[in-house]
Amino acid sequence: MEKVIELLITAISAYLIGSIPTGYIIVKAFKGEDIRTIGSGSTGATNVKRVMGKKWFFITLLLDAFKGALPVILASIFAKTFTGIGLLPVVAAVAVILGHSKSIFLNFTGGKSVASGVGTILALNWQVGLIIAAIWAVITYFSRYVSLGSIIALAISPVLMYFLDGRLAYIGYCLLGAIYIIYLHRENIGRLLRGEENKVR
Repeated sequence: MEKVIELLITAISAYLIGSIPTGYIIVKAFKGEDIRTIGSGSTGATNVKRVMGKKWFFITLLLDAFKGALPVILASIFAKTFTGIGLLPVVAAVAVILGHSKSIFLNFTGGKSVASGVGTILALNWQVGLIIAAIWAVITYFSRYVSLGSIIALAISPVLMYFLDGRLAYIGYCLLGAIYIIYLHRENIGRLLRGEENKVR
C-alpha cells in the first residue's frame, strides 16, 4: 500500500508541476494575449519567441527545463520505494511531460514538451541531458528548424541513455518519451517534408 501511495503522490505532484503553463503565463502577463491563439497555438518557447522575441524564448526554455527537472530530482531524493530500479523518478518524468502537453490549467492543451523533456533527462542523467541539449542546439543552429533539432535530439536519447547509464527504466522512459514528443510534432514533420516549416530567424 505504501508503494502505491508513493507512486500516486509522485505522479500527481509531477503532473501538476508540469501543468504550470510557463509560456502562457509569460505572454498573458506581458502582452495580455492568449498564446494558444497565436502561431502554432503551442505554449512552448518557440511560440513565445514569435510574440516576445529571443530573450523570452530562452527564459521560457530554461523555466520549462527546470520545471521538468525539479520533480524528477525530488523523486530521486525522497524516494523510499523502488529505489534500485529508479522507477519513481521515471514516473515523475512521464507525469511532467504529460502535464506540460496536456495542462489541467489550460483545458488539457499545452506545448510539445521538448524543453521539459530535456529537463527530465538532465535530472535522470546529466551527461545524457547535456549531449541531447548540445545536439538540439547544433541541429537547430545549422538547419534553422527548431522542430528538426527537437525530433533528432529526442530520438537519439534512448541510445545515449543505454550507453551512458544502462538502467532499463531510464532507457524505457527515453524511448517512450521520444515517441510521444515526436508524435506531438507530427504536424511539424508534415511541414518539414513539404518544405513549409517556419525557420528560426
